[in-house]
Amino acid sequence: MSVFSQRLLELRTQNKLSQTKAAENLQIGSRTYQYYESGEREPTLTILVRIARFYGVSLDYLAGEKDTP
Repeated sequence: MSVFSQRLLELRTQNKLSQTKAAENLQIGSRTYQYYESGEREPTLTILVRIARFYGVSLDYLAGEKDTP
């Protein structure tokens, strides 16, 4: 599992969201969100920015470059 996938899972669970609810809020398909969390796919930059804004973290945090959100 990549750092991104781990952090995405952690952020979702910390916010007490299901994968489906997180996907709805991000305006992506729930299966697509599942792929991101499992590391089977990587999001585009546009989706990464949307994820960072939604969870209130930096892109550096999502990418594993920084350990502080």
